Amino acid sequence: MAEEYQRFDPAAYVKPEGDVRGLLRAAAEEDQGDGAVIRAVLKHIAQTQNMSALARDTGLNRGNLYEALSEDGNPTLSTLLKLANALGLRLRLESVEEKASTGTLQ
Repeated sequence: MAEEYQRFDPAAYVKPEGDVRGLLRAAAEEDQGDGAVIRAVLKHIAQTQNMSALARDTGLNRGNLYEALSEDGNPTLSTLLKLANALGLRLRLESVEEKASTGTLQ
């Protein structure tokens, strides 16, 4: 008898707040500067939420939100700010020297 497997969906295991912040910190550290890792993590986080509600809260339609977070997506700063706000987060910039001296990303 053949075994049946379910497709693994990491988005199903993301919990609010702490996990989201941790995932985004890790994504920022691992990203190669093109935003691909951060986009992928944001997409998974968004998928754990109600995408229709996120679209409404950001003022974007679902299709645009999916497109912005797709592998080939190139979300605008405005889209990222709206998405962060809808997820209860904020984007923060810090100097490279500050990051290097503290060893943390907040």
